Amino acid sequence: MNGNRIRIRGGRIIDPSQGMDRVGDLLIEDGRIAGYDAAPSGGETVIEAAGCIVTPGLIDMHVHLREPGREEDETIETGTAAAAAGGFTSLACCPNTEPPLDSPATVEFVRQKAARARRCNVFVIACVSRNREGKELAEIGQLVQAGAVAFSDDGAPVENSELMRRAFEYCLMFDKPLLNHCEIPELARRGVMHEGKVSLVLGLAGIPAAAESVMVSRDIALAEATGGKLHVMHVSTLGSVEAIRRAKARGVRVTAELTPHHFSLTDESLRSFDSNFKMNPPLRSEEHVRECIEGLRDGTIDVIATDHAPHSKEKKMQELDRAPFGVVGLETALGLVITRLIKPGILSWSQAIEKMTANPAGILGIPKGTLAVGADADVTIIDPDVEWTVDPSRFYSKSGNTPFAGWTLQGRAKTVLVGGRVVYPFAS
Repeated sequence: MNGNRIRIRGGRIIDPSQGMDRVGDLLIEDGRIAGYDAAPSGGETVIEAAGCIVTPGLIDMHVHLREPGREEDETIETGTAAAAAGGFTSLACCPNTEPPLDSPATVEFVRQKAARARRCNVFVIACVSRNREGKELAEIGQLVQAGAVAFSDDGAPVENSELMRRAFEYCLMFDKPLLNHCEIPELARRGVMHEGKVSLVLGLAGIPAAAESVMVSRDIALAEATGGKLHVMHVSTLGSVEAIRRAKARGVRVTAELTPHHFSLTDESLRSFDSNFKMNPPLRSEEHVRECIEGLRDGTIDVIATDHAPHSKEKKMQELDRAPFGVVGLETALGLVITRLIKPGILSWSQAIEKMTANPAGILGIPKGTLAVGADADVTIIDPDVEWTVDPSRFYSKSGNTPFAGWTLQGRAKTVLVGGRVVYPFAS
């Protein structure tokens, strides 16, 4: 199946980058897209895709691979295996490792380890500040030269407004986006969940919606002043959505992402006191979730990303106030998008696929997210109707901290190709 010529036969080909939605054959030669519906020439490997959706390989632009430094939670090998199993052919990994990805050597380490794993393409998001301390800028130019595609201190916000302004100016020189974890630490400190009626009833310290929306407004103002490219990570509040919507109308260069857990769950889940529902930003109340979904629908939110944040079982088994924030998401994201957004008619197939392919590729400036002739043959074949139950014990990720255990989802990746090579299902 890894030959030089592959025909994916009879699938519904959806490629938003070309405005394509048609049933037909997709031809791959020597690792690249060669054409559509060409006559069989013999000697081809055929992958049957009747009844399936054929899309550009999915892209997740917000993933924590943990390596180097926290290999008990995840490694580059296990994280990329989870990505491939979830239908992703490319991911962008965040720099909150130990040591942080703030030097050319650490960027090159991740890229080399990913190349050896041979599961999917890994693009590196490097640190905005040295050691993610928010005190002085990292060497932006050297990191770009080493292969960094974007900059973020994710896991923590860039608090210093002057540093953030200068980061926008430096990133603008290299046409790279700045991705910020938007949070006012003073407002969020000691909080474990959304501040609202549920937190009051449960007696748990809350994180107010303003902790996010105030920082989003600051970052938009700085992006507007500098002309820089801002990407707002894991949006969770209606105030953030409204601010981004207004900024886009003014022509500010701002994009945003939403995670599956933030469009699928509310703060009511914390009544279980299960730390697998603890993430940052926290699960919000129904009114915030509704507005975030509306932001997805009307195009205010450009991307669906997982914020895949693996933690070992021992860490998540602690009391709720001591357990770390974060959940895994690579292996459940596609099923949640199909089940919660496409099947109910909130997004069309084309809209959803665009937010998981062409849009993240465009924001990161990477040559992916398309099935155009000549493009790398990164392809995801999706069975849209198969029903399956989320079982963390069967994850390829090293960690199983999912809030969706036991959920029945519809649709998942059937076959995944990277550069014309089948990477999922895994060879036995």
